[in-house]
Amino acid sequence: MALDTDTVRRIARLARLHIPDADLEPLAGELSNIIGWVEQLAEVDTDGVAPMTSVVETTPHLRDDVVNDGGYPDRVLANAPDAEGEFFAVPKVIE
Repeated sequence: MALDTDTVRRIARLARLHIPDADLEPLAGELSNIIGWVEQLAEVDTDGVAPMTSVVETTPHLRDDVVNDGGYPDRVLANAPDAEGEFFAVPKVIE
């Protein structure tokens, strides 16, 4: 796909870039080359290729999801400025 200077000028305006008129023609050629490379990538047969989530195939290190510091409301609330029962008490912020 070849881009002309009017298209490059419009893209620059949408991107809020000021490009002098003298630079539009060379930029049109460069952008056309980039789009050509992308079109070549679209021709690659990727059937049967799983999508990649990472360059290196690794498995995450997972830990067991267990409660390890619960059941101690008195110790947890010992440093709270204000508590009601087994809960932190905070000032009302919505009126």
